Amino acid sequence: MAAENARSTIRLSPMEVPKASDVLANELRERILSGEYPEGTPLPPERELVVQTRMSRTTVREALRVLEVQGLVRIKAGRAGGAFVQSPGQESVATTLDLLIRGRRIRLASVHETREAIEPSCARLAALHRTTGDLQRLDAANEAIAAGGSLESFLQANVDWHVGVATAGHNEILTGIMIALSRAIYTVTHNAGFVDDEVRDITVRAHRSVTRAIRDRDPDAAVRRMSRHVHAYAAAALEVEERTAITVPATD
Repeated sequence: MAAENARSTIRLSPMEVPKASDVLANELRERILSGEYPEGTPLPPERELVVQTRMSRTTVREALRVLEVQGLVRIKAGRAGGAFVQSPGQESVATTLDLLIRGRRIRLASVHETREAIEPSCARLAALHRTTGDLQRLDAANEAIAAGGSLESFLQANVDWHVGVATAGHNEILTGIMIALSRAIYTVTHNAGFVDDEVRDITVRAHRSVTRAIRDRDPDAAVRRMSRHVHAYAAAALEVEERTAITVPATD
């Protein structure tokens, strides 16, 4: 009897129960990523999902919204609308990294360090895998940079060239990362005091030098020239950030 009346010594830790919408989103996400639901597959209408899952309409909508933000479904309005499966693209990588950079107020130095780590690899892959179309895009970006124009047009052409190098390497992950990094670089170098005539001229020469190595399918030269270029550009941009003098050495 005493044993029956004794207080239990068992202790359980607090348990976190996931939201119903997260459970549904996770289930649908796994089926999409596993290939069970190929791209273009229409998901059941909301009312049918409510019946199948026995979840509320609000829960179903929240789950679909999560998948839409992650780039796994697209929502079409109208009579023939609904939720349709789509494959995540480079933009998904770019958006996620962009949110990380801006949301956590990551230091400009960290952004440049990342560029110095990956852009030479992008240049090497571009020299190995570039196509005629890739070269045409790089040449077009270089021509736009050389044409002068506004600060905005220069920065956009500069972004187009750097993303173009990553694209020419045909590595979707690196391309997505470069898109996000280029957005950050565009923002922090939007400074007429930095992008003067000297910086524009050196940028044109450096880009053309790297492009020649890519055209010649010379990965070693592409790595060397891109390394020198991004290091010089990063050093100059950081000097502007610190309000000191600007010196951008040329690339061979």
